Amino acid sequence: MALFFLFSMMLGGALQLTNMYGDTYLDDFKKIPEYGPDSFVVKYSTIIMSISQISETVFILTIPFFLKRFGIKTVMLFSMLAWVLRFGLFAYGNPEEGLWMIVVSCIVYGMAFDFFNISGSLFVETTTDARIRSSAQGLFMMMTNGFGALLGSIVSGWAIDKYFMLAGGEKDWHNIWLAFAGYALVVAILFVLLFRHKHDRKALEAAAVGH
Repeated sequence: MALFFLFSMMLGGALQLTNMYGDTYLDDFKKIPEYGPDSFVVKYSTIIMSISQISETVFILTIPFFLKRFGIKTVMLFSMLAWVLRFGLFAYGNPEEGLWMIVVSCIVYGMAFDFFNISGSLFVETTTDARIRSSAQGLFMMMTNGFGALLGSIVSGWAIDKYFMLAGGEKDWHNIWLAFAGYALVVAILFVLLFRHKHDRKALEAAAVGH
């Protein structure tokens, strides 16, 4: 359980990265002469980012299928790999021929966000004693949206200022997103190697019914 909370904090950091920098990244395309302030991505950046929220709603509906078919650990791993894809697509996307990458990245966000949060909640539900279950759920939320978000904000801000600023004072978005993708990939690999959880379909179904 302690290891699970550690990974929750790491994934909370990934969530904070996309919340902090997604809109800024799209808006910064206006500073590139070949795109400018009139490009579709710059003018409608909020609408494009809202695809992520729509995707969340859709992927929530698919979670019962994935959990039953693959189990909690694999579904959480899907989430981590989705973060890799999310950041990687941002790294190579642009407002013209790479627009599809930005759109797909926003769609992938639904899997990245939902699959860990929902399956993580069910993991806590199925592996903790009823007497401490509500406290464990609270700690899960604190690690993802509290400590994880705080550390993600502090560390990413420091790393960008130190390693990913261009001579003109602009951010090197390509390498920023690649670094974030690398971070998510390392977390996924560590998760596969270190996290041990046996898929118990009956316990999972009982927890899902309780929810």
